[in-house]
Amino acid sequence: MRLDWLARGLDDIPTFDDWLGPFEAARLATMRFPKRRAEYRLRRWAGKTSVAMMLGLPLDPDALGRVEVRTVPGGAPVAYLDGAPAPVRVSLTDRSGWAVSTVSTGMAAFGCDLELVEPRSAAFVADWLTPTEQAVVNAVTGVERDVLANLTWSAKESALKVLKTGLRRDTRSVAVTLDDAAQAGWHQLHVTATEGPVYPGWWRRYGAFVLSVVTDRELAPPGSLDDPPRLTTAQPREAPIGPPLPPA
Repeated sequence: MRLDWLARGLDDIPTFDDWLGPFEAARLATMRFPKRRAEYRLRRWAGKTSVAMMLGLPLDPDALGRVEVRTVPGGAPVAYLDGAPAPVRVSLTDRSGWAVSTVSTGMAAFGCDLELVEPRSAAFVADWLTPTEQAVVNAVTGVERDVLANLTWSAKESALKVLKTGLRRDTRSVAVTLDDAAQAGWHQLHVTATEGPVYPGWWRRYGAFVLSVVTDRELAPPGSLDDPPRLTTAQPREAPIGPPLPPA
């Protein structure tokens, strides 16, 4: 099974919207706040680009307009091509002006999450992490603590996407274990749910960011659709904040 990924930043998005499909354009039209609109367009640009590349489509606006990444009840993204479900699966995440899309032609369930390596308070660690995870994070200090806290949170977010619950589920009901195994620059992890299943995954740090991918079966690390990956030189940037647009 092939599992790939790519990242795109705010500066990559065209100023026009003719690359959006009708469902995406209609959804965007309901969003009045600039930050929300920018983040939606960013996720769609990353998702549609990854799907098009996986399917061997050109990346011009006409071709991208044939691809849609719609949100189904529950919040999961689903790829469509010419109005019908596309033969790929996709997962989206964004943080600080960058979006990552993971995409696959196989049947495995997977989720990805991108986080900024930033300080996390003692309250955050106590509220959202299991006691074992807290002990691992609190055993170190400085940047190493920041990496572990955000990596653990990222892996949980990825696993909750596999479980199709998102943050509706208690994050302490899934426990992250970091393994020693590494491959092609990625480090292995596992996430254990309280009801028993263990979900394998991979994580990797890119400068100010940490990226995780969790799946429902053992897979090789995801391959980058870009060479080199855009996250290699990515700089955090916040989406524009401004007054809401007037009602339509």
